[in-house]
Amino acid sequence: MMAPAPPISCRASVLAVGLLLAAAVSASARPLTLTTLGSGGSTNATSGGGLSVYYHLGSCPQLETIVRSHVDAALRQNVRLTAGLLRVFFHDCFPQGCDASILLDNGERNLPPNVGLQQEVLQLIEDIRAKVHAQCGATVSCADITVLATRDAVNLAGGPAFTVPLGRLDSLAPASDNDVFKLPPPTATVDELLTAFKNAGLSDPADLVSLSGAHTVGKARCSSFGAVSGPAGDDITRCITETCSAAGSGDRLRDLDFLTPNVFDNLYFIELTLKKNQGVMLPSDQALVSDSRTSWLVQGFADNHWWFFDQFKTSMVKMSQLKGPQGNVGEVRRNCFRRNAAASLQDAGDEGLAAST
Repeated sequence: MMAPAPPISCRASVLAVGLLLAAAVSASARPLTLTTLGSGGSTNATSGGGLSVYYHLGSCPQLETIVRSHVDAALRQNVRLTAGLLRVFFHDCFPQGCDASILLDNGERNLPPNVGLQQEVLQLIEDIRAKVHAQCGATVSCADITVLATRDAVNLAGGPAFTVPLGRLDSLAPASDNDVFKLPPPTATVDELLTAFKNAGLSDPADLVSLSGAHTVGKARCSSFGAVSGPAGDDITRCITETCSAAGSGDRLRDLDFLTPNVFDNLYFIELTLKKNQGVMLPSDQALVSDSRTSWLVQGFADNHWWFFDQFKTSMVKMSQLKGPQGNVGEVRRNCFRRNAAASLQDAGDEGLAAST
């Protein structure tokens, strides 16, 4: 059920705050320039596990053009796809590495931490795979396409441009239930968040805080925000929380970033520093403001969106290279939603299927 539009007075109040904050951000802004392969960011050309930004340059030189054009067209129809791709990316990479296991039918998508993944996002990834394979053959994995599509969606929404190493293989099975339940819930404490990220291979608190900044786009169910602590003491808090105030509104969707929900920027961090009542922002994000291990990063990203962008690029590349204990082992799926048939594997010969690096 979609949330009703807030009253005009509420929208005006929120807009007024937004204009003031946006002016503060733009005062220090510099032009955002798109980067091409091999430029922008500090990603090395090669990385561990056989990944490289040039991995598909010979076998599919038009890969990045195909992916970006399809993502651009899709976002023009539905701006929510940026948040949807970020969630699929995170929920795929965090349990056992970026291996497209989350795309497999009848697997981990049915588990509670993955409830609400956008079907349109999953289909977009498969549609891009079909186009890429039609142009280049079965040389690019669904895992690589997911990483590239997410990267491009962030940039097209106003976020940073960066290169990512490629060469991932698609998993042969979904992630285990135990691994999937390692995904931190929106009620996680800072201790729980730091431990979960460290166990996943992201031990720098800056990774946790910057990747939490992905909440600058998208929506969440009202049930994810928790109860508002005490009466709304100002018009902004009242306006933001009224969508979720009615009985039975737990499944309603509410913007995570109440000022610029469709733009990738640092205003979410600025909103966190406003320190509104509990229930205005996600509990796990509000906790970052009150813990000394993370609060300085929240404030720093709120004060300097270029620092946030630079750290977000670094942390996204790190996350994109996460691998489980199995390593980079698998196949290049001919359909992102299912494993290749045995006959297809045999016919494929040595095209990289069922390979490992």
